[in-house]
This record gives sequence, structure tokens and C-alpha cells, in this order.
Amino acid sequence: MRVLQLTGSSAGGVARHVREVSVLLAAGDRRLGTLPAPGQRADRVVLAGPADVLAPLAEESGPGTHQVRTAVVDLADRPRPADARALARTRSLARRADVVHAHGLRAGALAAAALATLPRRPRLVVTLHNLPVGGPRVRAVAAVLERVVARRADAVLAVSGDIADRLRRLGARRVERALVPAPRRPATTDPAAARRGLGAQDGERLVLTVARLAPQKGLDLLAATARLLADGPAPGRHAAAAPPWRWVVVGDGPLRDRTAAAVAGLPVHLAGRREDVPDLLAAADVVVSTAAWEGQPLWLQEALALGAPVVATDVGGTREVTGDAAVLVPGGEPAALAEAVRTVLADGARRAALAAAARARAAELPTGADVLAQLRRVYAA
Repeated sequence: MRVLQLTGSSAGGVARHVREVSVLLAAGDRRLGTLPAPGQRADRVVLAGPADVLAPLAEESGPGTHQVRTAVVDLADRPRPADARALARTRSLARRADVVHAHGLRAGALAAAALATLPRRPRLVVTLHNLPVGGPRVRAVAAVLERVVARRADAVLAVSGDIADRLRRLGARRVERALVPAPRRPATTDPAAARRGLGAQDGERLVLTVARLAPQKGLDLLAATARLLADGPAPGRHAAAAPPWRWVVVGDGPLRDRTAAAVAGLPVHLAGRREDVPDLLAAADVVVSTAAWEGQPLWLQEALALGAPVVATDVGGTREVTGDAAVLVPGGEPAALAEAVRTVLADGARRAALAAAARARAAELPTGADVLAQLRRVYAA
């Protein structure tokens, strides 16, 4: 089967997933260093998108990596004149495809337009990774693109139940929950050393958040929650104060300066981008997601696999990832989140129970093999 993977997003989680899917399809059933045996399957895959999405493939190795062809299609997150060239390039690439699999709303609508004029129309599959965000004008444009995708895609894969429901209401003919597994990366550093590297002192509990510093990640909620933790329980409550703690936020983004100002004077450290996230997750006393919305958060999947106690906002697809292996609180409620974090930090038995539940839940999450099986079924339907 000839598959064109198309993405217009270079955001970390989406870009990583598109590359992973491309490699899985190109590798098929064979193992590293072998040719396909009779009955084994591999697909011819072209990965198309912005240059910064394609570049990391050159640094990777493993089954299928070098079988993926790449083609630059300069599709940005917002409309611009260069979209005409992206449309023409996509149409040219799609002529030789049996399936076009577009990732994201913009890529899905562009693919639908490109395929509409082809004499032989490939099957169109669209994975939607995010809810539309932005001001009224952005949301209005997104609503139009959603209707285009719903009407023209042969199948829609949605990373969370709320996105799936939206597309069903818009009349999409086939909607499934996308499978988006996280890489299973082991911790390689002693937890005590990892904690010291983050500046945690003896006796301090380590609170960890991994997030792009962008509006979707609920950074105002993080700051408000940290301030409530520092202030202690509300007057009249019998809850114990949290033990000494240090909250480390790993990641960078456009809201860095605003977040730094919001947490000034609190024991919150913005650590920037790090390459040792598995070590930090394994060292944390509690991992906290303050997101306003999530699809299938990869970093929380990693946290579960490493046995990290998780407290998270119950938004988007977060519950679909964590199941009952996390303490979930309503989104946008700093008092509820602070109370949950305080309780977990103060209760060693509770942390141990959450750690055990996290590992058990991680064993139930989808793998690359599950993704490959789903895509083959959806592509062939």
C-alpha cells in the first residue's frame, strides 16, 4: 500500500507521532536487518510536511526509518499565500497514493481540497490532535475546516472523546479514537542525583510538570495552585500543611516570561527544555498536569510507565489515558488542585498506591503494534 502522511504542525507531540506512524508503516512486520518474508507486510510511505518535522528522521535509526521517503510541504498553522503551493504539492504527491493520512485540521482540509480534483481519489484519513483554540475569528475558521473534514474524510481518528463527539455531530461517516502511544524510555539516573540536579534540598518533596509554556497547559492555574500550596490550608480546615516542596516546570514556550512573573517568590523553578525527562519523572514525588485541555498526553503516559504518582486536571482525553491510576480534579479549580497535591505530598502510603496503579495502567496503554493494526484496518476499510 502506498501511504502519504501529511502534517502541517511541527508541535512536539504531533510531529513525533507522525514520524512514529510513518516508520511503523514502513517497517511493517519485519525486524531490523531483515527483508520481508513471504506473507509479511510493509507499506511504501512518504512523509510530507514542514522541514523541521522531517529533519529528525535523518538522526534516527531502527526498522523502517530509512524506508520512509520525505517531501517538504510548507504548511503552517495559519492561512497564508504559500498555501497555494502546498495545495499543488499535496495534489502531486497524492496522485501516487492509495491512502492520504493527514494530521491536524489544516492538513486535513488541505488534503480534502487536493484530492477533490484527482481522477483517482485515494482514501482520506484525518487524525485530529487538538481542539480548535484562539479568538472568535480563529474558531470560526476552524469550524469551517471541521465541517470540511467531517464531510470529506473517509475516516476520522480523534485523540479524545470530546473531539470524536464533535465530528460525529458534524456528520463524519466513521470516527474512531486514535491510538497515540508514548515512547517507553527508561530512567537512567539515580533519583537522588536527579533531584539534586533540579536544586531540591534534603527533605523537600519534588513536584514536577512537563509542559510547553503555552495557553493550553493551564499555567495560570499552576501559578494559582502553587500560591495556595505555599499559603497552606484555608482557615478552619483541619488538613495538614504540605511538607516542604519544590515545583519544577520542564519546558519552554511563548508564555515563559508571563509564567516566571506569576510564580515569582514561590518555590517554583522553570527549568526550560530538558533531555532527561524520564529521569525527572522517576524522581518526582508527584507529577502534576494543570492543562486546560489535553488529547492523549504523552508525558503523562511516560509518567505512568515510570511509576510516578499523578495528579491532573480532568480535561479532554486525560482520563482516557490515566484511568483510575491518577487523582483527577476539575479543570480550572486551583483550590481543588492544591488540596489534591497537598494530600498526596503528605501521605507516603497514598503515593505508593498511586505509583503501583500507574505501572499497572501503563501496561494497558496502546503500543506501536496496536497503532499499526488500527491503521491497517482503517486504511483498508
